[in-house]
Amino acid sequence: MTQWKMTASAAARNLGRNSIFSGLTALLPLIVGPIIIGYRGFAPSFGWLLMLVFFVIVLALAVHLLFDALLFRLASSHETETAGLAAVDDLLFRMQLRKPDRTPPGLERRIAGSRRIVWQQRIVLAIYLVIFAILLLDVTDGQPLC
Repeated sequence: MTQWKMTASAAARNLGRNSIFSGLTALLPLIVGPIIIGYRGFAPSFGWLLMLVFFVIVLALAVHLLFDALLFRLASSHETETAGLAAVDDLLFRMQLRKPDRTPPGLERRIAGSRRIVWQQRIVLAIYLVIFAILLLDVTDGQPLC
C-alpha cells in the first residue's frame, strides 16, 4: 500500500471515528438529562431549544465528516493519488456539490479542510455541553442530584 493510500485510509478512519464519537456524545445529554433531573423538570424552554440547535449543528457536522470519510475511502481505492482525487472531484461534480477547478486541491489540502470541520464540530460540541451543564446547575440550584 502506498503512502498516499495509507494517509487517505487513515484520514477516512479518523473522520469516521470522530463523527460517531461526537454524535453519540451529543446524544447522551438529551437522553440522560431528563432522566437525571426526573420530577423537577429539565430546563427552561429557551435553554432546551438552544441545546437542540447546537445538537443539530453537531449532527450536521458529523454527517459532513462521514461523507468526507467516504470520499477519502473512494480516493484510496484507486491506484494513483491523481486518479483517486479525480474520481472524488468527478463524484462531487456529478452531485452538483462542487464545480471543477483548474488546479484541484491535493490530498493534504483536503485533509486540512476536514480537520477544520473537526475543530468546528469540537467547539460546537463544547458549547453544547457547557449549555447542558449550566441548565443542569440551574435546575438543581447547585444542590446534589441525589
